[in-house]
Amino acid sequence: MNYQGVIIEESLGDKEVLNNVKIIKTRVSPVVEKHRTPWVKRWTMHTVEILEQDAEKIAEQLSEDLDKEHAWYADFKNENYHFIIYRGKIFKVDLKNPIFYKEAKKFGIALGIPEYQVDFAPNDKIFESTNL
Repeated sequence: MNYQGVIIEESLGDKEVLNNVKIIKTRVSPVVEKHRTPWVKRWTMHTVEILEQDAEKIAEQLSEDLDKEHAWYADFKNENYHFIIYRGKIFKVDLKNPIFYKEAKKFGIALGIPEYQVDFAPNDKIFESTNL
């Protein structure tokens, strides 16, 4: 099963990874205060498809290519796994055991990413009873 996700072009220090994924659609949004990324004027959000056999390789490439100066993440998932990628750190969440979202969320918040942006499992009740 192939993966789908979103890569924000402005989050990349090296955009080469975009040549290694299938871009399904692109949406450009102006940056607003809520985004907390005043160093860019817009977010160019690419919805991408990643072949299952390439997922680990693409995750590693993203982890190396994300902007070195600012906190960003990229993510993609299929029916079984959800990759959440930060610079230098990759979380591979087994969707049969989504408790591991807690670690990925906690890591992103510690980097300064707004909590609403790292709500990877919004319908999952595990966060309501835990302290992050």
